[in-house]
Amino acid sequence: MTTTLSAARLAPAHRPPDREGVERAARDLLTALGADLDDGGLRETPRRMADTYAELLTPEPFSLTTFPNDEGYDELIVVRDIPFQSLCMHHVLPFHGVAHVAYLPAERILGLSKLARVVDLFARGLQLQERLTTQIATCLQDELRPQGVGVVLEAEHLCMSLRGVQKPGARTVTSALHGLVRDDPRTREEFLSHTARRAR
Repeated sequence: MTTTLSAARLAPAHRPPDREGVERAARDLLTALGADLDDGGLRETPRRMADTYAELLTPEPFSLTTFPNDEGYDELIVVRDIPFQSLCMHHVLPFHGVAHVAYLPAERILGLSKLARVVDLFARGLQLQERLTTQIATCLQDELRPQGVGVVLEAEHLCMSLRGVQKPGARTVTSALHGLVRDDPRTREEFLSHTARRAR
């Protein structure tokens, strides 16, 4: 028997972008920035901006399908280097990087691709990396009821690379641990060893 959970139920409360409103606002912003919207290269830019923000801020629907853990598997399941991108809620500039997600199964296991889908689900919005990390871990803990969950995100923030201190390449690392991944030293160490930054 499989259990399927709707992404709509898992996602935080979300109002879809008003494309027409975004297009109008984009037009006003570009004009305020001194852009000539009669220029052929800029004429469709407000519409393209509206389409882009709608794509970046709209979670993709999916089903979180779980399966019985009939074999009694009781070791960590880790998926490393899941690419993600999101928008910083402070500057509306992208931050991007990789997520490392693990869980210690109990009665149910999860299709591996769904770990990446959960990352994308919460990344599609105006975000803070700290909150994104916690949301992914809490969702998996609440919905899968495993013995533990670990999430580490590594990301570069363009609001830090392109403006302000202008430090391209600086990466921010955040983590969220639940259950035995947090409380059992051996399991915690195993998870952190799997997700430690490796030579690039």
